[in-house]
Amino acid sequence: MGVSADHAATLEAFAKQNNIHHLLLSDFRRQMLPAWDALETNEQSPIYRYAKRAYFVIDKDGVIRYEKIQTNPLDLLNPDEVLKAVKDAKLS
Repeated sequence: MGVSADHAATLEAFAKQNNIHHLLLSDFRRQMLPAWDALETNEQSPIYRYAKRAYFVIDKDGVIRYEKIQTNPLDLLNPDEVLKAVKDAKLS
């Protein structure tokens, strides 16, 4: 599942354009992102109120097994790192 601060209509178009079939949720009002420390809240930041790139692996019991929050929104996570976290959490 993916969560974004983009509007739901934007996410729908993005998913269609990129042939994405997993669930994309919109937190357009930025209500959930702060609880996960996934929103820039520093008013001095040039990306104030933007969603951070954050990655979480959560098991069936709701336990966070992996968490990585990028400070730079242009930094992408190596997919192998997340896949390893999923495997380590025995979620695959």
